[in-house]
Amino acid sequence: MIVTILILAVGIALLVKGADLFVGGGSGLALRYSISPALIGSTIIAFGTSLPELVVSTNAAATGNSEIALGNVIGSNIANIALVLALCTFIRPGMVAASGASRSSLVRHTMLMLAATAAFALFAIRGTLDIVAGTVFLLLFVAILVILLRERREEGEVEIRSHGWADALYIGLGLVAVIVGAQLVVDGAVTLAEAFGIPAFVIGVSVVAVGTSLPELATSFVAAVRDEGSISIGNILGSNIFNLLLVLGISLLLAPATIGSPVDIIVVVLFSVAILPLLFARPSVVRGWSALLLLAYAAYIAWSFGAVPIG
Repeated sequence: MIVTILILAVGIALLVKGADLFVGGGSGLALRYSISPALIGSTIIAFGTSLPELVVSTNAAATGNSEIALGNVIGSNIANIALVLALCTFIRPGMVAASGASRSSLVRHTMLMLAATAAFALFAIRGTLDIVAGTVFLLLFVAILVILLRERREEGEVEIRSHGWADALYIGLGLVAVIVGAQLVVDGAVTLAEAFGIPAFVIGVSVVAVGTSLPELATSFVAAVRDEGSISIGNILGSNIFNLLLVLGISLLLAPATIGSPVDIIVVVLFSVAILPLLFARPSVVRGWSALLLLAYAAYIAWSFGAVPIG
């Protein structure tokens, strides 16, 4: 038990430090190459923080556990909005309003994320996600990526420091630390859950999904604290796009997945739409809405545990 707790502590430390390096390097890279912080958050950083989902889901699909792959993607996307983003906007409710010209980019990225969610829902209502759905998701991902990469730096951005070529090193080191830290945290959490007799299914839909979202949590939280809200929100939007279209798309090419309960599909759609007030409402309203999202997420997790027979 002591070893498990130590593993958790080391994992959390790596997450925090890795996120700090990652955000610092990403911010500097944005300035060096005249790319908006919102775009950096929605592409490079989003891809980096989505790597745990990619590794977990593709491995699960390759070994015949496609339900785990699907559950990880759905659970991670819900956690990204209702836990990660809600926590960041609760602490910094004015970070969207303070993002300046990047706000227009964030709105566009939000529309792209909602489009990805809609595409997922349309295929999911059939009850099965197959290779056709996976191919469409990947093609849509390429189209969205092209749209994102066409964006350039906008005036009036937050002040960002460039560290020269060290920015790339910071991103690399931060990425490694975040991924290793996330794995340690997931391993430690699973060990603790098993020690307390929690069923493996519940561990998969809750601990694994939240665990693979820890990079987004660490990176977005650090960015929010450093008043780099564009990167914080862009990271969440980009990660959800990567998860639904790239991660799930590749997983479906390896093995089809069956939709177990339509409730999860409805929940991920509702939470995705619930991001809109965080972008357009006043800071006072944003904080209240963030609190509601956090409570709704807690209720969803409680429902997930209660929906599975224990013992």
